[in-house]
Amino acid sequence: MRLLRSKPMERLHAVVHGDVQGVGYRYFVQRKAQQLGLQGWVRNNDDGTVELVAEGSREQLEQLKRALEEGPRLARVDRVETRWSNAAGGLNSFELAW
Repeated sequence: MRLLRSKPMERLHAVVHGDVQGVGYRYFVQRKAQQLGLQGWVRNNDDGTVELVAEGSREQLEQLKRALEEGPRLARVDRVETRWSNAAGGLNSFELAW
């Protein structure tokens, strides 16, 4: 009998630049992350960026990253800065942070 190995969990920390506040971007990210089964948070920053931390499998996080680069219809994404690391845990469902 072959044992299934669980995929290692990773953490994606991203900062999204562009016209991403006041256009439903955080809710878009939250919906996508929940659909993918990720844990983490997303928030608006004072400098006009949107920041998020998400944990899950690399495959799930790559799907989220692609969605971040597109954004919702009314957003304009100029660039997405990303940092990858091992999952740290301690996150619950994917939440809007204030």
